[in-house]
Amino acid sequence: MQSILDAINEWIKEILIGAINGNLSTMFGDVNEKVGTIAAEVGQTPQGWNAGIFSMIRTLSENVIVPIAGLVITYVLCYELISMVTEKNNMHDVDTSMFFKWVFKAYVAVYLVTHTFDITMAVFDMAQHVVSGAAGVIGGSTEIDVAAALSSMQSGLDAMEIPELLLLVMETSLVSLCMKIMSVLITVILYGRMIEIYLYCSVSPIPFATMTNREWGQIGNNYLKSLFAIGFQGFLIMICVGIYAVLVNNMIIADNLHSAIFSLAAYTVILCFSLFKSGALAKSIFSAH
Repeated sequence: MQSILDAINEWIKEILIGAINGNLSTMFGDVNEKVGTIAAEVGQTPQGWNAGIFSMIRTLSENVIVPIAGLVITYVLCYELISMVTEKNNMHDVDTSMFFKWVFKAYVAVYLVTHTFDITMAVFDMAQHVVSGAAGVIGGSTEIDVAAALSSMQSGLDAMEIPELLLLVMETSLVSLCMKIMSVLITVILYGRMIEIYLYCSVSPIPFATMTNREWGQIGNNYLKSLFAIGFQGFLIMICVGIYAVLVNNMIIADNLHSAIFSLAAYTVILCFSLFKSGALAKSIFSAH
C-alpha cells in the first residue's frame, strides 16, 4: 500500500515539476524574445519600420504641410525685412549688405523646407547607426541559456514536496501572466515611439521654416533638439534592455526559486518603467521642451 502511495506521490510531483518547467521555460524564452524584439524595433528607421506609413506621411508633408510652411517663410521673411529696416534708423543708415544677408536667409529658409525630409532622415539614420552598434554589443552577451537555467534548478525541484510545488506552480503561472502583460506594455511603448516619430516628420517643414529668424528660430531649434532626443531615445532603450538582461542572467536560480521568480517579475516591471521614462530623459538630455 505504501509503495502505491509513493508512486502516486511521485506521479503528482512529476506533473507539477513539468508544469513549473513549462512556465519557467516560457518565462525565460519571453525574456530572450523581448530583448531581441526591442533591439530590432528601436534599430529601425522610419522608412524601414513601415514603408507604407512612411510614404503616406511624406506625401502629406509635401502636399499639405509644405504650402503652409511657404506661408510661414513669407511671414518670417517679411518680419525679418521690416525689423532690419526699422533697426537702421528708418532707412537713414541703410547698408546694401543687409539685403544680401536677407536674400541669403531667404535662400537658406527655402532650402531647409524643400529638403526637410532629407535632414530629418539624416538625424534618424545617425541614431539608427548608434542603436545598431549598441544592439551588437548587448545582444551577444545577455541571452539566457534556457536549458542550463532549467537544469540548474532541477535538483531543487526534486527535493520539494507537493504543497511547495503547488505553490510554485501558482507563482510561476502568475509571474508568467504578468510578464506577458508587461510584454504588451513594452510593445505599446515601442510602437508609440515610432508613431511619435511619424508625427514629428509629418509637420517638420513648419518648424524648419522658422529657423533663419532670430526670434522665431527657437521653434525650429527646439524641434531639431526634439528630433535628436526621440532618435537617441532608442539608444537609451537599448541600455535599459542590456541592464535588464544582465540582471536576469545573474539571478542565482538554484538557491531560492521563489525569490528568483519574483525577482524576474520585479526586473520586468523596472524595465517597463525605465522604457516609459526614456523619452523624458532623452528630451532632458537634449534640453528639448
